[in-house]
Order: sequence, then structure tokens, then C-alpha cells
Amino acid sequence: MVYLPHTDAERRQMLQAIGVETIAALFEDVPERYRYPALDLPDPLSELEALQELRYLSDINLDAIQSPMFLGAGAYRHWVPSVVDYVISRGEFATAYTPYQPEVSQGTLQAIFEYQSMICDLTGMDVANASHYDGATATAEAVIQAYNVFRKKRKKVMISAAVHPHYREVVRTYTQGLEVEIIGDEKERPISELLELVDDQTACVILQTPNFLGELEDLASLADEVHTRGQDARKADRHTLLVVVTNPISLGLLKPPGDYGADIVVGEGQPLGLGLNFGGPYLGIYATREEYVRELAGRLIGKAVDVEGKEGFVMTLTTREQHIRRARATSNICTNQGLMALAATVYMAALGKHGLRQVAELNYHKAHYAADRIDALKGFSVARAKPFFNEFVVRCPVGVSELNRYLLEDVADVEIIGGYDLSRAYPQRRNQMLVAVTEMNSQAEIDMLVDALAAYRSN
Repeated sequence: MVYLPHTDAERRQMLQAIGVETIAALFEDVPERYRYPALDLPDPLSELEALQELRYLSDINLDAIQSPMFLGAGAYRHWVPSVVDYVISRGEFATAYTPYQPEVSQGTLQAIFEYQSMICDLTGMDVANASHYDGATATAEAVIQAYNVFRKKRKKVMISAAVHPHYREVVRTYTQGLEVEIIGDEKERPISELLELVDDQTACVILQTPNFLGELEDLASLADEVHTRGQDARKADRHTLLVVVTNPISLGLLKPPGDYGADIVVGEGQPLGLGLNFGGPYLGIYATREEYVRELAGRLIGKAVDVEGKEGFVMTLTTREQHIRRARATSNICTNQGLMALAATVYMAALGKHGLRQVAELNYHKAHYAADRIDALKGFSVARAKPFFNEFVVRCPVGVSELNRYLLEDVADVEIIGGYDLSRAYPQRRNQMLVAVTEMNSQAEIDMLVDALAAYRSN
């Protein structure tokens, strides 16, 4: 039974307004043989039977809960405290949208304010916003912000090949209508070589740490060099911006980008209590310097005092096209990732500073335990040219796709989800696997992976 809200009289009125007599006339362009196809559907099921069928289908699926998993490459299996799902499932949060009316949206506004405050603490930046889809779109918005900072006069954007390949693709998609030239990632190259391409026509340089290969880049003195090479000779305060893509979990252990001179910090918020969730929804982290706030996309929430002296939360900056004139908008993103920002806020509040550091340390030490064990296997070697956080590159004796099939199908009683095949993004990296280890991987799981690799080698 389908409920149709319109009466017969209303339908006749609508048809008359568009100049047709029947609803069927609207479908005359569809060939008649396709209008009412015979559907070979099974008999209807009761609710009990439908649930049993769904449970059966779900048991067939391979999931990251029951199977040891070492796949990362941008989305990671982390522990999500129960309080996260409890809070975001509350009706007043789950159904909330953009808080246009602050007087009835204080809870949502406060949650976003708390989120922004925590992200600023985590990244070492002055200002953080909310409402980016994911790390890729946040990176693309950083390019647009830099482009706008220079009033669209600087056309060059430098991006490292070690930045997540999906992020680089989205940057190109986002900016294809702009007069922007994206260079630097045509090949893998050292950062020092990349910086030689920076000049006073470069809007921004985009680097990632930990990078897509899991490596930690030494960016301690890099910001000064980027700023110096890209300085405007006529305006000393105008210089190329440094955009740093980061993993928020790593910031529980590592120095925040703001402390070494980053101008914009972006990243994927999925590790902060969002779960894998079949690929989304995720959250784009975005933070910048206060001097660039006018070119910032998204929204900023602030605290204000009303005429009665009462504190409240308000939208202090809304630069999206749905809020202001399209010509003045800095972004056309019209989504509200507030629920995901809330999840990240609850996660960070539940863990606290010390808890987040503990999670980061577990990621670091477990990854290094796994790397040491794999590196000791004959035929396998771990890339150690740079330090790494919780992902590392393993050179394998065979193709990674073949090895992953073995881990899924031929290991006794266990289906192991192997690492990412780097040749998919970097053709020159044949037989190289990107292995991710998080706090969710027990020592027994790591040993199981190592034993499986050793068994494959011996076959």
C-alpha cells in the first residue's frame, strides 16, 4: 500500500497547470514496452522472515569486526566508545540541520563550538570550521581558500605525490573551472626538490604527514622556506601558504602543524569516533590562521552575550552560498556534517588528552611490532627510509592482489583482510603493500598475519 498525499482534485489541478490530461501522458517518451515491465519478485515475507533473511545475508559478508584487518589507506578501524553512538542517536541531534535560528539551536551550536575548540587545540591553529564532507574536500577547499587569499592572482598550486591520491583527484575536480595550475605530483620526489618549484606565483604547497605511505615528514623548518620562496617582493606579509594534511590520531603523539608554521591544516575526521560505516559519512577537518578567516569556507560558531547579559552561541561567519550572495560565497558546499562533528567531539571528550595520546601510542607501537616481525621474514622487507606512524610499506615477493587473495581464502579457519595494493595508485610500486595497524589489532592478530605470510612464502 502506497500513501499518496494529493487528492484527485489536486492532481487534476496540477495536470491542468502543465497542460496534460493524464499522468500517463507524462511517460509517453518512455517506450511502451518498458513502462510496466513484469517484475519477477518472490512472495512477500513477514517481518520475522525478512529479518532472518537479512541476518543470513549479513553473515555471508566479510567485515572488519570479525576478521583481522590491516587495510587503511585513509579509513581505519578504530575503537568507538559506546557513548558516541548514544549521543548522536538522540533525536535532537540526529534530526538537526543547519542552525539557521540560533534561539532554537543552542545545543547544535554549542556542539559545533566545542568541536571547533578541540580541533584548534589538536592542530595548534587559531580557527577551525565545520561542514566539509571528508578529508579530500577539505583539501580542495584549502586550495580555493589560498586562491582567494591572493585575490585569484596566484595560479600555481604545488602538491606532493605523497598526498593521498584520492585527495589529489578531488583537488583537480574541484578546481577544473578555475585558472589553477596543479603541479608537483607528476612523480614521487623529495620535498626539497618540490620546494625548488615554489615562487611568488605559488598560492599554496600541500604536504601530508603522516603521508599516504605512512611516513612522517620532517616539516619543522619547512614553513619558513615555503614562506620565503613564495614571498611577494612588494608585500612582505604576502607569502605562499603551507597546507598540511594530517591524521588527527597522530596528533595525540606528534607536534601539531600549527607549531611549525602551517597556514592551513586539513584531514580526515573518520578516525575520531566515526567508524568505517561502509565508507561514510565522514568528516573533513579544517583549521587555519585567524588572518585568513575571511576566505574560510563553511561556518564558524562563536559565543556571544545578549542584551540581558546571557551567554549564547551564534553563527559568527557563514560564507556558504546558501547564506550570502553567490558571488561573495567562498564555497558552494551545502551540506551539514554537524552530526559527524558531534561524534568527533564526543569521542575527543570521552578520551581526553591523555586517552588520545594512549590511542596514538598504541597505534605507533603495534605498527612497529608488526613491521619488525614482517621485516624478519624471508622475501619481505619494510621500507624504513623515514619514520612512520601506524602504516608502513612492505615489499612483497609477489603481487599484492595475489597475496591478499591467499590471506582471505587459504589461511586455515581465518579470513585476513590484507593491506592496500600500492600499485593501484603508484604503478611503479609493484609488489608493495601498505599495511595499517591500529589499537584494534591485537598481538595475536599481528602474529597471525606474520605466520600467514611466512606460510605463503614456504608454499
